Amino acid sequence: MSTFPQPRTEPVAGHLGRWGTDPLALMQEGAALGPVFRLRLWRTAYVGFSPAWNRLVLGDLDTFRSRGGMSRLSPYLSDGIVQTDFPEHADRRAALNPGFSRTAVGSLNEQMEQVVRTLLPAGRFDAVAWSSRLVRAVLSRTFLGTGGTHPVLDDFLDPMSRPLPQPFLPRPLRFRRMNAVLAERLRDPRSGSLAEVFAAHGGVPEMRVALGAGYDTTAHTLAWLLRHVALDPTHLAPERHGHVVREVLRLYPAGWLGSRVTRRPAEFEGRTIPARSLVMYSPFLTHRDPSLWERPQEFDPDRFADKVPAWGYLPFAAGPRTCLGRHYATLLLHVVLRVLADRRLLFHDGDGAMRAGVTLSPAGPQQLELVAA
Repeated sequence: MSTFPQPRTEPVAGHLGRWGTDPLALMQEGAALGPVFRLRLWRTAYVGFSPAWNRLVLGDLDTFRSRGGMSRLSPYLSDGIVQTDFPEHADRRAALNPGFSRTAVGSLNEQMEQVVRTLLPAGRFDAVAWSSRLVRAVLSRTFLGTGGTHPVLDDFLDPMSRPLPQPFLPRPLRFRRMNAVLAERLRDPRSGSLAEVFAAHGGVPEMRVALGAGYDTTAHTLAWLLRHVALDPTHLAPERHGHVVREVLRLYPAGWLGSRVTRRPAEFEGRTIPARSLVMYSPFLTHRDPSLWERPQEFDPDRFADKVPAWGYLPFAAGPRTCLGRHYATLLLHVVLRVLADRRLLFHDGDGAMRAGVTLSPAGPQQLELVAA
């Protein structure tokens, strides 16, 4: 077998029990053993977090395949470009890229801002719940062209906000209803909506996956952003927005873990990973590696005044499979900061504990208050 080190195991269960209760602690224990370690889950997994590992796993699409990885466990991600592998992936991605470029997504700025201003909370609110509500409304507006959140979209996304294993359970009725709404929108897409992109490329499956992939990732990142802005009002200064957003994405990468499956044996630092192995990369571990980042546990936006380490900053993955929606998500975060810039956001309650499920979310409510400046 492999000579890769592994964290302490439990009889019979290996690492599976600890994976289900506290995967972040398990991952950090493994990271202390070296840049690549082995886990005994439902199958053997190899986890790495160094820039060299990230470059290997995310750069070689022919050896490290997405199909068969952990994303297939979620019905929300088990279709579309997420499950398309080399070489077909390149053509599909090339078709979708123009509609999600920085310029194309920038045209949604006004729509997003209108939704944010409409839904601004009055007084005290839970940042986690409000972020979820806002992102649903923004997705509904920019994808479907509706005012408010479409009730079918709301129902479709609801299981993703529930504790595990809810996001992984089959939802055939909700999916059929969502498919019907999407098919209707795609027959006559609203001008200026992202439905125009999917009407030309990908159709219903691609649009449905984009909605699922863009929901809780963006909502939870926004909740973390609001927490830190409330803790330190200087982060609302317009000239700081770019660094603040990047630091939130560093410290709390929504996609805290990604996976691939090896098509053939792969070599890394003189050791062999067998074919058909589950291979994981972890932005969470990479972004908290003290060999790459000074004081990695601290929230310090000023660190981005300097150049980031190559293959050491990957909040949206990296390489040819970089997240298609990265410009969309970051635009919304910037829009929220811009709308809040002339107000005061106060922090009342909520610790910084993290819950690692499908995404990296706050473990509990974040009680904030929005007041006039």
